[in-house]
Amino acid sequence: MHSDDGRAEGSCGAESNGHGSDPRGPLTVLARSPSLTPLLALGALRSPFKRPAATADFPRTRLVLPGLRVDLARLAAYERVCGFPTGEDALPVTYPHVLGFPLAMSLMSGRDFPLPLLGLVHTSIEITRYRELAATGEYELTVYVDGLAPHRRGTEAAVVTELRVGEGVVWESVSTYLARHRTNEPERERDRERHEPLPGVDEWRLAGDIGRRYAAASGDRNPIHLYPLTARLFGFPRTIAHGMWTAARCLAAHGTPQAALVRAEFRAPVLLPGTVTYAANGERFELCGGDRVHVTGGVHPLT
Repeated sequence: MHSDDGRAEGSCGAESNGHGSDPRGPLTVLARSPSLTPLLALGALRSPFKRPAATADFPRTRLVLPGLRVDLARLAAYERVCGFPTGEDALPVTYPHVLGFPLAMSLMSGRDFPLPLLGLVHTSIEITRYRELAATGEYELTVYVDGLAPHRRGTEAAVVTELRVGEGVVWESVSTYLARHRTNEPERERDRERHEPLPGVDEWRLAGDIGRRYAAASGDRNPIHLYPLTARLFGFPRTIAHGMWTAARCLAAHGTPQAALVRAEFRAPVLLPGTVTYAANGERFELCGGDRVHVTGGVHPLT
C-alpha cells in the first residue's frame, strides 16, 4: 500500500459530477474532500490488475475543491505531532499536502491510473510557497497527475497540488511516486549530488506511536505506519514513520521563510521506535540513523 498518505478537510456536501474545461485537461469540481479510507481499499483491490509502464496513459482530469477551510483542531494536532508552533494563524509549509492528498488518492486509485497503489512509494516532494498562508483563510485546491517517467527501478508518477486564493497560486507542490517493476535499465547506484555529511544538530528519540499520532492528525491510516503486525504484513520488520512526517519534523526544526522553495527526498524508511539525528547546515538538512540517510532536503528563499 502507498507509503505516505493523508486526508484533507473540505466544504460540506456531496461530490459533484460537474465538469469544466481547461486547456491542460478536463476539470472535475468537488463539493467536499473524498474519504480517504475507501480510496485506499479500492486502490489496493485494483492493484493486481495494473500494468505499470512509463509509456502508459494516465488520467488528465484535474480535481478542484473550492471553498476549502482548514479544521483548526486537526491542524493543531498536526502541529503538535510534527513540532510546529501551535496557535499561530499560519499554516505549516507542509500542511497543504495533507489537504490535497485525498484528491491525489482519488486519481491514483482510479481505473485509468496505470500504477498499482500497493507498494507505491513517495520518493520526493518539492514545495513552492509564495507567501504565508492564513490558517483561517479560504482556498481552492487543485490536484492532477502531471506525467509518468522511467526510473531505474520502475515507473515514477508526478502529482501536482496547487492552492489558490482567487486566481493566484499561493502554494504548489510536485510529489513523485515510484512503482517498482522490472525495467531494461541496468541496476546502478542512483546519481545523486554528493555532499559531505552535515553536522548533527539534535538527536530525536522517536516513540513507537508516532505513526498512529500522525495518522490521527492527518487522516493517513496506512497500516504500515500503525502497528508492528500490520507493518510486517507489507514486509517491514516493524512500524515505519510517514515520509511526510519526517519532512515536516525536519522543516519544523529548520524553519522556512514566508516565500520559499522546499525540497525533500525520501531515501530510506525510519523504523519506530528508534533514534535519529537531525543535521543541518545553511539551507540544507538531513535526517540520519547511524550511517543511513533517511531524508535529505533544502530550504531556499524565493527572491
